Amino acid sequence: MNIRIHKKLKKRFKHRTAPGTAPGTLKSIDSGEKTELRLTHYNEEHEKEVALNSFNDLQLHPGTDHVYWLDVVGLDDTNLIEAIGERFQLHPLALEDTVHVHQRPKVDDYESHLYIVARMTNALDCPDTEQVSIFLGKNFVVTFQEKKGDCFEAVRERIRQNRRIRSKQADYLAYALLDAIVDNYFPLIEEYRERLDKLEDSLTRFKTEDAMGELHEIRRDLRLLRKVSWQHREALNSVIRLDHPLIEKETSLYLLDCYDHCVQLLDVTEGYREYCTDLRDLHLAEVSLRTNEVMKVLTLIATLFMPMSFVAGLYGMNFDYDASKYNMPETHWTYGYPFALGIMLVIGLSLLSFFWRKGWIGGRRKL
Repeated sequence: MNIRIHKKLKKRFKHRTAPGTAPGTLKSIDSGEKTELRLTHYNEEHEKEVALNSFNDLQLHPGTDHVYWLDVVGLDDTNLIEAIGERFQLHPLALEDTVHVHQRPKVDDYESHLYIVARMTNALDCPDTEQVSIFLGKNFVVTFQEKKGDCFEAVRERIRQNRRIRSKQADYLAYALLDAIVDNYFPLIEEYRERLDKLEDSLTRFKTEDAMGELHEIRRDLRLLRKVSWQHREALNSVIRLDHPLIEKETSLYLLDCYDHCVQLLDVTEGYREYCTDLRDLHLAEVSLRTNEVMKVLTLIATLFMPMSFVAGLYGMNFDYDASKYNMPETHWTYGYPFALGIMLVIGLSLLSFFWRKGWIGGRRKL
């Protein structure tokens, strides 16, 4: 999780209500996003999608077989949110959780409607998530988003093209939205896979200047994604076990498929986290190997020059030959200097030959 995500999380938690505030109190998140309304209603024969200029333009026909989807983008206008809650008879506690965008994925049963919280991701370079609140009623779905940009365009297109969704009730629409949110994580996960492959290539080529920092960041991001996937799985499991009259048995089967996608996300995310650990171990092993190679070279050099230094030190002692004929007579020999160099050369070549036969240089070490 990078610094930008930390700042966003800090901003979210600033919008908690003060201790002792009455339950159901709404507090604007002050995001700067202008609240926009989009109403889509359809049945098997007809479909209409319209952007509403104000709440007064919202027209519902409860007695028909239409399914209504009201999509609200932007949570700054709490008066509008309260008005929508009154119109659809949404529970005040659920509306409070809607504007407090630090909620984890969950499902709350308010008998006349279900309140579902999901976390949606839009970015391909970081796991920052946006809270999406979904209210499921008898013939309506109301969604609240923090900001513009979502993964629901495919669902809208299916409605426009009169796919299976048009013949289903509101519960199927809620499933389709949840499925779009969950499936939108797969491109992000694949992006991390590509980054990990590039990091592996960099590590094997010893280009590790920024690789370890990026690897650590990816591992933290994957930990967050794993947490969100786990929470989505638990929320979907709650919906499936709920046995609520708003959810048909056939829709429960589709929810099981969405649940399976969450399990796949968990497996893939956990696998990539282990991949990060393997790359980290690879990097540490490469560093250790290179350190050992450097130490071996330095040790061999020191070993070669130690006996030579002994010879040089021996002939560097200041003994007086005039005091005794045993005090280094070689220093007065015509070939004394070449003799000393020859001794050093023989010692060096002998050691190199010994190292070679042992396999310490130029080949595999013998056991």
